[in-house]
Amino acid sequence: MKIAIVLGTRPEIIKLAPIIKKLDARNYSVIFTGQHYDYKMGMQFIHQLQLPRPNHSLKISKSNPSLQISEIIAKLSKILSREKFDTVLVQGDTNTVLAAGIASLKSNIPVSHVESGLRSNDWRMPEEHNRIAVDHISELLFAPTKTSKNNLLQEKVHGKIFVTGNTVIDAINQFSKISKKYSKLHVEIDDYVLMTLHRTENVDDKQILSLIMKAIINSNQNFIFPIHPHTLKRLHDFNLYGKLKKSKNILTLDSVGYFEMLELMKNCKFIVTDSGGIQEEATAPSIRKKVVILRKTTDRPETVISGFSDISGMSYHGILSSIINAAKNPKVPNKKSPYGEGNSAKIIVDHLKKNL
Repeated sequence: MKIAIVLGTRPEIIKLAPIIKKLDARNYSVIFTGQHYDYKMGMQFIHQLQLPRPNHSLKISKSNPSLQISEIIAKLSKILSREKFDTVLVQGDTNTVLAAGIASLKSNIPVSHVESGLRSNDWRMPEEHNRIAVDHISELLFAPTKTSKNNLLQEKVHGKIFVTGNTVIDAINQFSKISKKYSKLHVEIDDYVLMTLHRTENVDDKQILSLIMKAIINSNQNFIFPIHPHTLKRLHDFNLYGKLKKSKNILTLDSVGYFEMLELMKNCKFIVTDSGGIQEEATAPSIRKKVVILRKTTDRPETVISGFSDISGMSYHGILSSIINAAKNPKVPNKKSPYGEGNSAKIIVDHLKKNL
């Protein structure tokens, strides 16, 4: 069995790490596309999680989505043509995933998709385009929940579907035990709300980004806000960064590593985010935090149904009231994570061995 593991962003690295650690080094090659070209959003996580140095690094130069995807396809196809892989393993819904899926399909190599079947039903999201396309060209589909499996069945995908849980719980179970020791972040604030923001439909729209910033400033909650590089650029482009720096209730940080983010999640009151991965991470036993989702819909409905998350909508008053309500009652129900017990990587590796 020889697997090409293709990754290029922070969430892919985190969620594929447990699978990589379950595989024999002779059975895989890691290919890093560099979609997150910023060290703090990409290679930093490979180093922190003590993953092997990638066998191949593509060094992608394009940031425009279509050009980025075409560049990954061109460079990855050359590697796939030289080496004999039994499958190409991808995770999630990034441009890296779509490009790797297309390159693999046209190289006659089966695609295995970790975290398949998620749907937001929001076509504004580039991630929605990517995951739908990849699900329909995959041979092995590893769905994290029954809900995601049902989405795949309704769409009549042709590949084999397996419900596996989500490897993000595996990662947290493993690394939250050591995150305090290895975190390099020291924060003086005890009573804070953690915020992250990065989705294109939020940060590339001046009106939406402005009302989000207005809501968090006017909420009178103390925020710690690690800023994604693209979000930081947009805050400057739209003349919003100065307002954040002048506010008395928001502490801005540069992008932080995985151990630092785990510590911020463990110690916050609750979380305000548009991240899908953080919605999942917040349900882990060592985190268990309320999440306010800065979106109209979510591709993780399990977190809302189980009471871990609330969707704010994208109006100023909706966001503000959601934050205030969470501050009044940040408790989450005494329920298990809907994303499994933390053995998803083993389940996925077992299915790979049986089917390849």
